[in-house]
Amino acid sequence: MGSWRVPSPVLALLLLLCPSPCPACPAACRCSPGEADCSERGLREVPWSLSPNISSLWLGYNFITVLGPRSFPLLPGLRLLSLVHNRLELMHSQALLGLGLLQELDLSHNHLTVLSPETFLPLASLARLNLGSNRLGELEPGVLDALPQLRALLLQDNPWVCSCSILPLWRWLSHNREKVREKSLLLCRVPEQLNKYPIMAFGDESFRQCQDTSLSLQHYISLFIIGPFSFIASIFFCTFLGSLVVLSHSLRRESHCWRRPRVCRVH
Repeated sequence: MGSWRVPSPVLALLLLLCPSPCPACPAACRCSPGEADCSERGLREVPWSLSPNISSLWLGYNFITVLGPRSFPLLPGLRLLSLVHNRLELMHSQALLGLGLLQELDLSHNHLTVLSPETFLPLASLARLNLGSNRLGELEPGVLDALPQLRALLLQDNPWVCSCSILPLWRWLSHNREKVREKSLLLCRVPEQLNKYPIMAFGDESFRQCQDTSLSLQHYISLFIIGPFSFIASIFFCTFLGSLVVLSHSLRRESHCWRRPRVCRVH
């Protein structure tokens, strides 16, 4: 039985008429060219079967609490990522690997309390970062220094602790006022006497008592030498005082015996 072959022109026509396979789209998402909308789907983690061609990913209004290492699939063209209104508490230092072209990141309305500078190191192209409405009391300056292209920063509605620990953030804000959005909403929460006081209203004199008091190498060497010496000297001093007390007591007893020898013999 001879084999039946489809003529090449017919095969080419069939290939043209057949639709090309659609890019991957998770069942929990709504996809359109260049975009995946996975908002309000009750998700607890980032969907993995996303098309690598998307440029915008919407993950808002879900129940994501943790972004572990490499939480995202390979998305080399992603420019916008929104995680607004989740329950995000923790971001691993390698959570955002592979998102080097990301330009806008919205983490607002979450439960973040601490951010690591290493988390943001992969985002060399990030221009806009929204950290508003979280639970941040302070922010390490390394977090912002890791974003060389940052042009817009939102930090409003966080419970800022206005103590010496906020000095590095205040310095960054003071030198980058044009990058800070909603400046009037950056308010102290703690201590109570500064509650709702604008952070940007502080001046250099406000942090005068917070100046760098780190010790030099010479100071550490001096403390290393003086500390043990002081300890040993205190032991000798206490021993000397104890010896004086014992000697004084002995002399008093001998003097008493000389005056009343009969009483001393009885004892």
